[in-house]
Amino acid sequence: MKFERINPLTGAVASSAPAMQVDEAVAVAERAQAAFPAWAALGPNARRSVLMQAAAQLEARREAFVEAMMNEIGATEGWALFNLQLAVGMVREAAALTTQVGGEVIPSDKPGCLSMAVRQPVGVVLGIAPWNAPIILAVRAIAVALACGNSVILKASEICPRTQGLIVEAFAEADFPEGVVNVVTNAPEDAADVVGALIDHPAVKRINFTGSTEVGRIIARRAAEQLKPCLLELGGKAPLLVLEDADLDQAVAAAAFGAFLNQGQICMSTERLIVVESVADEFMSRFATKVKTMAAGDPREGRTPLGAVVDSKTVDHVNGLIDDALAKGAALAAGGKADSVIMPATVIDGVTADMRLYRDESFGPVVAVIRAEDEADAIRIANDSDFGLSSSVFTRDTARGLKVARQIRAGMCHINGPTVHDEAQMPFGGMGASGYGRFGGRTGIDQFTELRWITAETEPGRYPI
Repeated sequence: MKFERINPLTGAVASSAPAMQVDEAVAVAERAQAAFPAWAALGPNARRSVLMQAAAQLEARREAFVEAMMNEIGATEGWALFNLQLAVGMVREAAALTTQVGGEVIPSDKPGCLSMAVRQPVGVVLGIAPWNAPIILAVRAIAVALACGNSVILKASEICPRTQGLIVEAFAEADFPEGVVNVVTNAPEDAADVVGALIDHPAVKRINFTGSTEVGRIIARRAAEQLKPCLLELGGKAPLLVLEDADLDQAVAAAAFGAFLNQGQICMSTERLIVVESVADEFMSRFATKVKTMAAGDPREGRTPLGAVVDSKTVDHVNGLIDDALAKGAALAAGGKADSVIMPATVIDGVTADMRLYRDESFGPVVAVIRAEDEADAIRIANDSDFGLSSSVFTRDTARGLKVARQIRAGMCHINGPTVHDEAQMPFGGMGASGYGRFGGRTGIDQFTELRWITAETEPGRYPI
């Protein structure tokens, strides 16, 4: 049995994939468990070699990835190629980490006791990936876990099964032993049962999830019942602060990039522009002018910087946020409502705390401009959110920027750079409603290994009883 994904632009079938049921997902978990011991026992350089092969196989599927992302999620060619480039870098970074899964010798107060902290692979890792950055986030869900010696299950998004299926095809062409890399696809109506069964399966020892805060809470509760650790990267409402001494041209460029790349459908997207009042009018004049040049269009034609949003629900959600803000006194500075998945880049000025756009994640091409009295007020507004993933601050004084960055409650803060910034080797994650744990680089090793204390007695023991 299969399910179909519909192209959001044309209404035609974009892809189809197996609609796995619970028994099939359980069989995948058992296959992954059976493959784990041999993969874990493999030397680090052997694992590195296989991962490097996987990176090359991903690159070889360039055109197929572009086509799949355009058809399944309405992505532009540029966004698809950026996804592929960063994902390949993540696999190569993971390959470099295979020899970094170390430990330490800890001095013991007990004579003759050799005391060691040792990191070991945990078993089967379940990675649940979303649709919005489908290559990056699916690869991130499994690459470092594999480098650490775990077997993996990629639970692909129902919205882009072809795109994420290509990842598994690429890994299959590398020399991974049978059962080390696995994929589960399911129809949307079966997601809760399938994911629940995988979380509950005794072979699964770690879960990582990237997606909405609402679903992240459900996964965390289910995992907690099994006492299984989770790594969660959830929603965001990223603020970009523009202080009175900012380079306004740089701030405008970064804000436009951060707000509208991939039609604003990125967890790090700039959703709140917090501008100090003394420069707000000048900033808005330049920003609105810039945004009005950023057209949206059919990504297959490749003529516009913005493509389509993922579905009509996004259109309805963003339109509702715009209506609410304008009804409560905000002003439309650029763009506006849409009646199709080709949505214009939209800027709403004068957003206040009583408007939904102030707090609700839009995950679409609309950005709120909030005017602050001064630096302290800008920091207060930035922290007036349950979310805490990415953030940025623009100022010509780097020391001032560092001081402000330390006061913003977010897992990441960029001084004079956009809120959208990701690199394979960096510790990526949030706090609050944006989740917990960190992907990326050596921090990923902590998430996907078990830290054990092992001792060896080198002298005869002496005991009081």
